[in-house]
Amino acid sequence: MSQDNGAHVENGATTDASLASRAKQPKKNGPKWWLISLIAVIVAVAVVIGVTLAYAKKDDAGTSADGSATASTVTIGLKLAPTNLDIRNTAGSALDQVLIGNVYEGIVARDSKNQVAPAIASSWEESKDGLTYTFHLNKNMVFSNGDTLDAEDVVWSINELIAKQYHDADALESVSKVEAKDASTVVITLKTPNSNLLWTLTGRAGLVFDKDAKYDLKTEAVGSGPYTVAKFVENDSITLKANAKYWGKNKAKTPTIVVKYLADDNAAVNALKSGDVQVLAPITENLAEPFTSDPSKYVVKAGDGTDKYVLGFNNASGSKLADKRIRQAIRYAINHDELIASRGGADKALGGPIPSLDPGYEDLTGLYPYDQAKAKSLMAEAGYSEDKPLQLTLTYANIYGTELGDQLRSQLKPIGIDLKVNVVEFSTWLQDVYTNHDFDLSLVDHNESHDFYTWTDPTYYFGYDNKDVQKLYAEGIAATTDEERDAKFAEAAKLISEDAPADWLFNYRITTATAKGVKGFPFSLNQTVLPLYNVTYTK
Repeated sequence: MSQDNGAHVENGATTDASLASRAKQPKKNGPKWWLISLIAVIVAVAVVIGVTLAYAKKDDAGTSADGSATASTVTIGLKLAPTNLDIRNTAGSALDQVLIGNVYEGIVARDSKNQVAPAIASSWEESKDGLTYTFHLNKNMVFSNGDTLDAEDVVWSINELIAKQYHDADALESVSKVEAKDASTVVITLKTPNSNLLWTLTGRAGLVFDKDAKYDLKTEAVGSGPYTVAKFVENDSITLKANAKYWGKNKAKTPTIVVKYLADDNAAVNALKSGDVQVLAPITENLAEPFTSDPSKYVVKAGDGTDKYVLGFNNASGSKLADKRIRQAIRYAINHDELIASRGGADKALGGPIPSLDPGYEDLTGLYPYDQAKAKSLMAEAGYSEDKPLQLTLTYANIYGTELGDQLRSQLKPIGIDLKVNVVEFSTWLQDVYTNHDFDLSLVDHNESHDFYTWTDPTYYFGYDNKDVQKLYAEGIAATTDEERDAKFAEAAKLISEDAPADWLFNYRITTATAKGVKGFPFSLNQTVLPLYNVTYTK
């Protein structure tokens, strides 16, 4: 798996789903009517006044009274390119980002606040015991090839995922059966309650495919969303065309969207400056200044997301960091405000394992405020000082650059830690840290939402094992109300933060830059949920 299958950072990315797939086998567990009319009017006027269409810009779909032109094509610059389009088998949020909600649709969807919203199902009910979910589907739905979409396709899609263990099948382990009550009703029955089920179904686990369609999933896509894939160039671009057969309310406002993948930050910045792209998501905060300082031409905004920059500690017995005092000292010694300021100031402090858009979040930044004196005292108790330092190594992938490592070395030196920073190839990090657990400290941007479960798995690379946390998480999953679930998760997260098995450096916020006339592009969560139907560009 390449970098496209990963979490989101300015210089590259890695996510838990990608880490797992890289390091080991996956776990079992037509234009709108007004547009056509407008073009016809323009043609008629051109004929009348003797102006040929050759002079009209080829990307103009219409011209308003003030002379501004609405583009028929919008080009969006993203960073992480998918290697193929096979969303059933290929890990990585790059596929979710461009395909879910645009080309493929799920039985339910996710909104910009990370909440569950209607999609193929217009409504649903959950039984009081949390074991039965009844979904009522929209009427008159079709796939982009014209095939009818009904309950039979929904049931087939989910059952196929489970039977063939496609990507994210493990998230539906609690499912007992999926059946069609009639053409517009689907019933999912669980073996045990799962408070995360609906949210899980907003992702790959809930995607609905045409059971009768025959196509190459690696290079083509047949979905029911507002766009179709017109062209796919591996590691380069995806061209989306408005789906003329789209059945729903989210009809595409722009006939063509080109998604251009720009891995190099400087090339991306130059593409926005030159007008080759109208959107960059993300843009490094420190590279955004030329656009921020020119508001007449550009809009720059940071949106909320679920990325967590985790400074993970090796908690295994025998590790240098098995001593809780040392872990606590490191947390007190880190000046998070300084780290965030050095990156441009868009990120938010994060004191625990749950980001603000996930269930169970509460502000835990007060547990370990910056306190160098307290950090020195704890290190002294453990037998270390600046004159007698503890030797530790921070190992992380070169996709994150060197600046964070340099800052952490500087911040930890005064409390008696001699930090060696070891920046390695991503493949080396996967082998040494993620797979073999051979490290003292590590740094990864864990971007996946609802990934709190990693702190309940003692075999995960953190090596964190807390039975109370595991019990609370299990109770939260089994909860039959969101309130009960959130309370259990919050209690568990606080225990984790108090234990200091890691430091959560910050919640990385995605900074997006657009040309001034772009409307409808989502700023929040746009690295995982990127609905494009509402995007327009007026020059």
